[in-house]
Amino acid sequence: MKLKSTPLLGVVFLLSASLHSAFAQTAFSGRIIDADTKEPLIGASILVLSTSTGTVTDYDGYFELSVDQAPPFTVEASYTGYEAQQIEITGTEEITIALSEGGVTIETVEVRGQRVSEKQKANPLTVESLDLLAIKQTASDNFYDGLGSLKGVDLTAASLGFKVINTRGFNSTSPVRSLQIIDGVDNQAPGLNFSLGNFLGSPELDVLKVDLIQGASSAFYGPNAFNGVISITSKNPFIQRGLAGQVKAGERNLLEGSFRYADHVLNKKGQPFLAYKINFFALRADDWEARNFDPVDGTDTGRDNPGGYDAVNIYGDEFSPLNDFTDPINLQIETAGLGVFHRRGYVEEDLVDYGTRNIKANFGVHLRTNPAADYESPELIFATSFGTGTTVYQGDNRFSLRNITFFQNRLEFRKGDKYFLRAYATHENAGDSYDPYFTALRLQQLAKANDPWQKDYTRYWQNNVYPGMVENGYPKPFVNNEFMLVFDREAAQQWLIDNADFLRTGHGAAQAFADMRTQQAPGSRNFFEPGTERFQMAFDSITALKNTEGGTRFFDESALYHVQGEYNWSFPALDRVTVGGNGRLYAPRSEGTVFSDTTSTITNREFGVYAGVEKRFTRKWILSATARMDKNENFPVIFTPAASIVYSPDPINYLRLSFSSALRNPTLSDQYLNLNVGRATLLGNLNGFQNLVTIESLQDYFNSFDLSQLDTFDVAPIVPERVRTFEVGYRTTLFDRLYVDAGYYYSWYDDFLGFNIGADVKLSEIGLPERLDVFRVAANSTNQVTTQGFSIGTSLYFARYYSLNANYSWNRLNKAVEDDPIIPAFNTPEHKYNLGLSGRNIPLIPGSALLDNIGFRLNYKWVQGFLFEGSPQFTGLIEDYGLLDAQINTEISRINTTLKIGASNILDNQTFQTYGGPRIGRLAYISLTYNFERT
Repeated sequence: MKLKSTPLLGVVFLLSASLHSAFAQTAFSGRIIDADTKEPLIGASILVLSTSTGTVTDYDGYFELSVDQAPPFTVEASYTGYEAQQIEITGTEEITIALSEGGVTIETVEVRGQRVSEKQKANPLTVESLDLLAIKQTASDNFYDGLGSLKGVDLTAASLGFKVINTRGFNSTSPVRSLQIIDGVDNQAPGLNFSLGNFLGSPELDVLKVDLIQGASSAFYGPNAFNGVISITSKNPFIQRGLAGQVKAGERNLLEGSFRYADHVLNKKGQPFLAYKINFFALRADDWEARNFDPVDGTDTGRDNPGGYDAVNIYGDEFSPLNDFTDPINLQIETAGLGVFHRRGYVEEDLVDYGTRNIKANFGVHLRTNPAADYESPELIFATSFGTGTTVYQGDNRFSLRNITFFQNRLEFRKGDKYFLRAYATHENAGDSYDPYFTALRLQQLAKANDPWQKDYTRYWQNNVYPGMVENGYPKPFVNNEFMLVFDREAAQQWLIDNADFLRTGHGAAQAFADMRTQQAPGSRNFFEPGTERFQMAFDSITALKNTEGGTRFFDESALYHVQGEYNWSFPALDRVTVGGNGRLYAPRSEGTVFSDTTSTITNREFGVYAGVEKRFTRKWILSATARMDKNENFPVIFTPAASIVYSPDPINYLRLSFSSALRNPTLSDQYLNLNVGRATLLGNLNGFQNLVTIESLQDYFNSFDLSQLDTFDVAPIVPERVRTFEVGYRTTLFDRLYVDAGYYYSWYDDFLGFNIGADVKLSEIGLPERLDVFRVAANSTNQVTTQGFSIGTSLYFARYYSLNANYSWNRLNKAVEDDPIIPAFNTPEHKYNLGLSGRNIPLIPGSALLDNIGFRLNYKWVQGFLFEGSPQFTGLIEDYGLLDAQINTEISRINTTLKIGASNILDNQTFQTYGGPRIGRLAYISLTYNFERT
């Protein structure tokens, strides 16, 4: 049968062809990797030639792309520093593209001149990242310290094992205004309410990427994502398979070792359906010693005082009213010359375990519920992590964390960016941790209480020193011709000035006598001399007992339980709709050593729900909005909205404008703390306090015993702290090779959380204190605090192998009301900058087994000095400082090994980064990293 050709048939044929062409769509996927190392290239671009269709790879190097045409067609894969490669697509099968080194900087549809994904460039907030390459190239001795070279980031070292990351001000050695998460899991210690940096975090061999989101981020991350979020993503065992190991040695007896092993299991069809990974990390080193012997800021006596002074890192030498004989009347009696004298204290080195130890281990199992879908399959994940160690933590006091232990268990069901349901539990055990400052006071009291010690001191002075003063010309009162008692006060004061050495010797002898066992103080003992067996026995007995039992050890077996879920949709009218929620239960358990849980169990519950939408108008406009509601059982409901606009006129320019808000629920410490630290008791404040006496008026009262001098005040119950931030920024690429990211923010803080200091006093009938308790009470400021800042970062790629990085940050606290007792401790330099130069895979000796390529990185950081406001003991000036970090490395490809030699602070510029902490010097190291990745 023949078909007769007609005009109608031709029309039908043409129409069919047109419809086929219009609706033909090819979806394909794949992965882009480094041809030599087989590592995924994050943010590599894939472009369909002769079109504007393209995308970039995700954190694992994968991409998905839909094309409005049928195969065959050609795509081009490209990445900064690599040769571009063109591939013909003939079907829908998954492809793997291996790019080789040596390419020049190019322009592509989504990425131009940098390893920055479109997602990062289009983010309305300031986001800084370390990917796999940046982690390997960091000039610091570990990747976590390398975060300090990023734009707008403050890294503070309170000890070798305790580092604090902060952004946009209000830095603290108790980092409660930033959130650190690992694979979505909060890394804070559930009872002590702080993150120990990476001390209990993820081993470097298992870290895929670190994103640092700056600014208020409560919308999706919840309370405590106040000034920023540190999000660490670990490697997926389905993708990063094989064996990796690292050994590192360096100064301060640093010795570090770690390994990672990951692999998958195939089902009967040859498809990976189960994967697992094992990580282990161990470190030992000698910590930096805290040797700041400057007088504590604000104290009246200094180094020139014959009776001693209160030094920052000497504990037990603090001022006591019992030891103040500065009243002028003392000049004409046997207490002349005593002035103010101090007890002999203990230097921190005698009280702290500086042997830093850290062991981390984790194990994870990933199960694909649809193996045929490969990496698009949902995954069921079980992971468990363990961390333990010894380090020094600085809060209100310096704390020796000995054998602290940290457990986390996670169960999660997820599918990429589509949805997840996650539950985890965190448990901590404080081990043998104790308070060195309080230990010094306990040692002193065990030898001799303050009152008999003071009486022995003054008795020795009156009987032995004062007579010698008189023999050497100190004026005594005399009766003149009119039978009046006369004393030459000016001559006496001049004698004291002229004979400071004599007085210093006298004070030393009086202190030595008072430190000895005496008959006038029954039960007294000699001073416990550091380094002796007698001292060690007393020290061990004190630190073995809880602080509620007469010792200084704190007990903490607190737990945190968290569940969170999130789901994402796409609709014709909206590109992305996100809904989610979370619930959390805190279960502190300190047996009264930290919290007020001596007689009853404490729990604290909170939950939150959130929703967000995103809409793209062509490719130029991206509008997003989020809203979140949070409720803690002790506080009212709080809403934290956010909204943003991103305008991108072309693929290389992004202008962003955003408004965000965040809340910080009072921590468990703010709510329930009850900790005696020696000179004061630190208290949480859920119910408020009345009629506390100000410390200033109490001192005035002791000088005059005039009741009218006493001033009292009330402290309202605490409420959550809130912040609102407006931010504007611009990202672009210039001359095909210079990436620029700049931003400005302005923030308003309400109900700023801090503390008030006051005393609870009960006086006797004759006006002497029968009870005197000093409290530091959690409290909110009644004034609004505002801050602002600007930052700019640049990356220049040149000469095929090299890049030059520079960033500058400016942060300012705009106002702080002078008479506000809540001090908004900004603790942030106004100006700081980083300059970095790096090279990667530079060919030197072709064919050499050792020197076929070289990499290096130099980074110089400069920080302007600022006032660090901590506890009264640890408040003082941090001076300007500059740090130079450097490393050089070579890959020995034949044995899959990288040799790296470097140093943090290579010029050994001894600097304080937190007041009361140690001076941080150079840490040189050498490391070998073996990485055999299965394909």
